[in-house]
Amino acid sequence: MADSKEKLFSDFSPVSTELWMEKVTADLKGADFEKKLVWKTNEGFRVKPFYRKEDLEGLKTTDALPGEFPYLRGTKKDSNEWLVRQEVNENAPKEANAKALDILNKGVDSLSFRVKAKEMDAAYIETLLDGIHADSVELNFSTCQGHVVELAHLLTDYFRKKGYDLEKLQGSINYDYFNKMLSRGKEKGNVTETAKALIEATKDLPGYRVLNVTALTLNNAGAYICQELGYALAWGNEWMNLLTEAGVPAAAVAKKIKFTFGISSNYFLEIAKFRAARMLWADIVSQYLDADDCKCAAKMRIHAETSSFNLTVFDSYVNLLRTQTEAMSAALAGVDSMTVVPFDKAYETPNEFSERLARNQQLLLKEESHFDKVADPAAGSYYIENLTVSIAKQAWDLFLSVEDEGGFLAAVKAGKVQEAVNASNKARHEAVARRKEILLGTNQYPNFKELAEGKQPLEATCCCGGGERHAHHCEPTVATLNFDRAASEFEALRLQTEASGKRPKAFMLTIGNLAMRQARAQFSCNFLACAGYEVTDNLGFASVEEGINAAMEAQADIVVLCSSDDEYAQYAIPAFKALDGRAMFIVAGAPACMDELKAAGIENFIHVRVNVLETLKEYNAKLLK
Repeated sequence: MADSKEKLFSDFSPVSTELWMEKVTADLKGADFEKKLVWKTNEGFRVKPFYRKEDLEGLKTTDALPGEFPYLRGTKKDSNEWLVRQEVNENAPKEANAKALDILNKGVDSLSFRVKAKEMDAAYIETLLDGIHADSVELNFSTCQGHVVELAHLLTDYFRKKGYDLEKLQGSINYDYFNKMLSRGKEKGNVTETAKALIEATKDLPGYRVLNVTALTLNNAGAYICQELGYALAWGNEWMNLLTEAGVPAAAVAKKIKFTFGISSNYFLEIAKFRAARMLWADIVSQYLDADDCKCAAKMRIHAETSSFNLTVFDSYVNLLRTQTEAMSAALAGVDSMTVVPFDKAYETPNEFSERLARNQQLLLKEESHFDKVADPAAGSYYIENLTVSIAKQAWDLFLSVEDEGGFLAAVKAGKVQEAVNASNKARHEAVARRKEILLGTNQYPNFKELAEGKQPLEATCCCGGGERHAHHCEPTVATLNFDRAASEFEALRLQTEASGKRPKAFMLTIGNLAMRQARAQFSCNFLACAGYEVTDNLGFASVEEGINAAMEAQADIVVLCSSDDEYAQYAIPAFKALDGRAMFIVAGAPACMDELKAAGIENFIHVRVNVLETLKEYNAKLLK
């Protein structure tokens, strides 16, 4: 093999990084390399445009093997297998059972059930799990947090009654005291007492994880990747700290913790996030373990779910593209199980069609793309290895800062976690408003002809299974996270337009320089269609008078002058005067003569630097009176 390699590359002399940089510098023609090509992530670190072999020097990430401590390269030695999970949302146990049996025949091997606390008893569990082979599928359960221990006893009794080998069963019970505080502002019960009782109740079910770290909640609230990971580590460490201080052996605690992460659309950074997560968690747990404890207790058990933060109501099939790339990054990163959120979840309860598509998105990755065959396929990538280290450093710094301030529980009680994540949510909404963060079909390239036709964004309801979010029994006692999706404000704007019954017509008055008028007309059509306006492009007009006459004939509510910056001095004021207030007048661009045009009474300019959302809100206020 070595000889063939030598023969293959012997005709090619090696190219040094210095030579690459000389070529890049020449191509930049004087532009600053750092400003032009080095990317600063939202997480706060810089990413170079290319990486070389020397960039791996000194990185510990390349030392480990799959299945070996610190598990950066995955917890599995010779495959990348993961479980395909689907939520079963039927309320009655009989219907939930029927749904579960059906989807088990369609590729699902991990089920998630919500158990009604008020109806929970042995008969309920028997009906729910009738015909389901608990030793062939992962079973995951959630119920009201005050009833998790009771649920654990009922499940254990059921499994014993059925004669299962309890040590071979895999699953989870969702107890997450902290998540209730973050999402609903509720601090209820004695966390340590319940957690200890739950560990004891499931001691004969070693494959059942019962202490949850639901970092997905942070992701769905708009947290940046390093925030999600850093807080997740502090969250997990809070479980370790509370329970070891209460006398539970560290290994026993670690083996009961399950992490649920979200997956954003930042493809390579998400791959790096999961790799960094396993490494950092292994380092944390190892500090608690005794010398004779097995390092396997430090394996991070990860369930991943595609993000709801970037789902959209309009052009909702684009959600399939988002969730597919998210699923790909999580699969390549070696998660243990995954849920792909159906594309229609933002505006309706997912139906059979959308659930089937969501299942098949994972099955295609397995059966056709073979993502499950190779352990840690991202290993050795100069780019991803460096991203892994950068994300690990940022997340670790955040973890240490939380610990220095008293730990995760103290930070949540004080509202510091909520404050930081909500600030990220606000910053991301601002980025969406300015198109620095793109939501295809919503704030960029919307479907011009699409109408909501009754679709409305779904509002969150009380976690107890009924009633409004702000019902009396759900009044928060601590600060909560903001779960407004990134698209929510654009959707509200477009729905406002549709509900008004008056869909403004925007007419492109294209004139002058061919390339510039076409580019500006396309920009303006996309800009105004984001508010649901009807847009009409044109091939061009010989004079502004001809364009204005055509616009009036088309009954336009908006006339957008599309030309080059140099020609606006010639065309803008005559066009504005010819229109004579019969419609809103907009200039597409930010020409040097803008002050002169403003002095003539022209108020509206749209270009890449304006806040798209705020501008369209202003237009709606004027046009929808």
